[in-house]
Amino acid sequence: MVHKMETLGYSQDNLSPIMSKLTMDFHYGKHYNAYVTNLNKLIEGTEFADMPLNEIIVKSEGGIFNNAAQASNHGLFFTQLTPQGLQTKEGKLYEAIISTFGSFDELRIQMSKVAKTLFGSGWVWLASKDGKLEIKSGSNAYTPLVDGMKPLMAIDVWEHAYYLDYQNRRPDYVDAIWDILDWKVISKRFE
Repeated sequence: MVHKMETLGYSQDNLSPIMSKLTMDFHYGKHYNAYVTNLNKLIEGTEFADMPLNEIIVKSEGGIFNNAAQASNHGLFFTQLTPQGLQTKEGKLYEAIISTFGSFDELRIQMSKVAKTLFGSGWVWLASKDGKLEIKSGSNAYTPLVDGMKPLMAIDVWEHAYYLDYQNRRPDYVDAIWDILDWKVISKRFE
């Protein structure tokens, strides 16, 4: 099975000024592409060759795990973005957010705090298990899949996600990323 990059539902220059075309060219076109390409090379001729991505993640370690998790993480990250920044205030996910965090704003505050203070490179996730929501975070190629959870929404805090546009101002990037999230896509992941 050859793994492929997720196709964008928008042009690489449509997320500007929050995420510039230059950042997209490097982040999507080079970093994400490299994870997928490296994964395909690493699994060729191995027990992982015919496995779906999520299965590789939970059954592998080392370089295969890192590239599989990063390929999955980036696919989820890029497909949740939209130039319009769609926030929905209805549906099962919205109800779960209110039940868990009290308000959408409180979810945003809590996730942003984790993303702004995570040391080094990594990911911050809104994840679910058995319909219950939780904010998860981890360094490097962390994914909630390793904890038996479903990843719903991601904030990529690797420097390559923001450095060309925000330099060392990660908090500005974290605040801005919320404006280009597509909550319809994120909600479908919850259902």
